[in-house]
Amino acid sequence: MSVTSAQGFGAAGVAAGLKTSGDRDVALVVNHGPLDAAAGVFTTNRVKAAPVLWSEQVLKSGRLTAVVLNSGGANACTGPEGFQDTHATAEHVAERLGCGAADVAVCSTGVIGDRLNMPALLAGVDAATAATAATAPTAATAPTAATAPTAATATTTETNSDGGDDAARAIMTTDTHPKTVTISNDGWVVGGMAKGAGMLAPALATMLCVLTTDAVADADALDTALRAATSTTFDRIDSDGCMSTNDTVLLLASGASGISPTQPELNQAVEKACADLARQLIGDAEGASKEVAITITGAASEQEAVTVARSISRNNLLMCALFGNDPYWGRVLAAIGTTDATFDPDRVDVSFNGVKVCVNGTRNPDAEAADITPRHLSVEVDLHAGDKTATVHTNDLTLAYVHENSAYTS
Repeated sequence: MSVTSAQGFGAAGVAAGLKTSGDRDVALVVNHGPLDAAAGVFTTNRVKAAPVLWSEQVLKSGRLTAVVLNSGGANACTGPEGFQDTHATAEHVAERLGCGAADVAVCSTGVIGDRLNMPALLAGVDAATAATAATAPTAATAPTAATAPTAATATTTETNSDGGDDAARAIMTTDTHPKTVTISNDGWVVGGMAKGAGMLAPALATMLCVLTTDAVADADALDTALRAATSTTFDRIDSDGCMSTNDTVLLLASGASGISPTQPELNQAVEKACADLARQLIGDAEGASKEVAITITGAASEQEAVTVARSISRNNLLMCALFGNDPYWGRVLAAIGTTDATFDPDRVDVSFNGVKVCVNGTRNPDAEAADITPRHLSVEVDLHAGDKTATVHTNDLTLAYVHENSAYTS
């Protein structure tokens, strides 16, 4: 289960010395074709990391040959020099693969404000490209010259599944384990990897994600599928209300299966992959002891349902109460009241794990029956203002979360 599950893709993850731990910290995903269509969505934070600014530009072509990713440094708030480092990284990958720098997306994750160790990073690129060479097609099955890697990198038709796992490990920061997915369809696949364990908040959550498919699809079809999927998955996880400077989700198509799914079929497969990865991100949120699904029903519109759910997920007092196994429903109503959603405070119902703790805006006498000790917790709110619904996934805030983020740079 990884970015190499789809035919036509190779990947690698190597240790270049960017992380003081010595763990893998440079990843590379290469599309061997025959297609090189791609789409991407990025953070809406006005402070954007250099790799985001670069990748936004190269994605305007709707084409990508490769994605290079590093952990151990975000390359954000590093000025013109940081952007030059990103450009140099893309050029170095392009030289090794025989493509153009504009065919390479760059992603970074780690501490904001520090320049990357470029000699180490470029050495890592060399090692990663050498490793992905083993996943390139042979001449007998090679894609057209317009999209293929150079002949020097083509050695085998086999997919290196270990390379996908190594790549997923190389992009980890505070993650405790790699996050990968494979969605198998009728003869074609969507695979992917993601990282993220904190700063999980729309848009996208603090994450890097690379999705691959061997379906035959053009850039417009990929963009449609990706934007529809992220809007209901990554944009609806909210761990701590903090938005990253580096959020990037990329979708690449190789066309190696020879199968052309319909747009609805592609949309569904990409949504499944994103939903799976989004839940994995919340499940590994820094120090979390609970995975919380906040579902709003009876809303006047879907957007209002999302707004209410997001407000509840960002109520730190409630998240602390959930950590202490205290079903304090009053904090739910207080969070709802900060929104401009349509509702009558005297008609709102709240349930924890299926037990109503609040009915018509007041305490339910049976509220003490609610058990919120399990790791998986559902918070359900009925606004009685319409027929729309939405769910946002979050987690509780724990002592471990405070510890993890109290000395991140020191």
